[in-house]
Amino acid sequence: MAFTMQEQVVVRCRDLRKTYEGKVEAVRGLDLTIYAGQCYGLLGPNGAGKTTTIEILEGLLAATSGTVEILGHTWRDHAPQLRESIGVSLQETRLAEKLTVRETLELFGGFYHHARPVADVIEELSLTEKADAWVGKLSGGQKQRLAIATALVGNPRILFLDEPTTGLDPQSRRQVWDIVRRFQSEGGTVLLTTHYMDEAERLCDYISIVDHGQVIAAGTPPELISGVGGQHCVEFALDPAPPNASDLWRTLPGVGSAQANDGITTLTVEEPHRTIPALLALVEQNHWRLSQLTTRQSSLEDVFVHLTGRHLREE
Repeated sequence: MAFTMQEQVVVRCRDLRKTYEGKVEAVRGLDLTIYAGQCYGLLGPNGAGKTTTIEILEGLLAATSGTVEILGHTWRDHAPQLRESIGVSLQETRLAEKLTVRETLELFGGFYHHARPVADVIEELSLTEKADAWVGKLSGGQKQRLAIATALVGNPRILFLDEPTTGLDPQSRRQVWDIVRRFQSEGGTVLLTTHYMDEAERLCDYISIVDHGQVIAAGTPPELISGVGGQHCVEFALDPAPPNASDLWRTLPGVGSAQANDGITTLTVEEPHRTIPALLALVEQNHWRLSQLTTRQSSLEDVFVHLTGRHLREE
């Protein structure tokens, strides 16, 4: 059976649930719809149900209930064909250290009927100079690019990337970003999990934030950011910090939300030029000492803190 390229839904799950040992609910009624050509981000803290969800979508784990369709088909009925259509790169892919880069990709390419030429994949992922080097001699960034290469060599239509840049230096991270963008520009679809909010903001067309096995917010990055109550953030610290002052900060003009974390208060605002003078006046009126004051654009990190009360990387 051959799949024809569709323009619309390539991954869909409805009311997805996974319960371990009859009592631990890892996924609780999760819905996802991913369209062809999208880079779809799945964000959430450890224990939120991301890995369980991805393993179900990849066909590695059976759901307790709910429906999953990949390219319009189910794992139960078309598993061999679906495996030909997806590529998977785990956060930590363990490869044989005494094989060369070329041998590794030839091995993985042998699992697929329509694999890409190994030389093309090596060149595309900037591994040409390391083609005959042992995997054990590669740097962290080179190993991660090789891990993604093993997912791409099968010529997939959907690429699952689980924390693809964790622990990489900034240059290696950007190389991975370029690989994702290139795959997407050629019509591929990407499902990405990441702990880096800037990465999600740059790469993802659409994002679902998952917590306790459920989607708690979904939208494009600009939609999610606008939902926190402002396009700008005013961050400040007072010494000493007044207790339980969040309600007070919300009375300032233009404040959409207020969050306190590690002694820093973050206000999301639409018009900093109105909020900051009012804040300074309040500080002076109460004889508080302002030890820090900065402004910046709102980000997905602010969305996550607003929704969960904690930073994603705290997990």
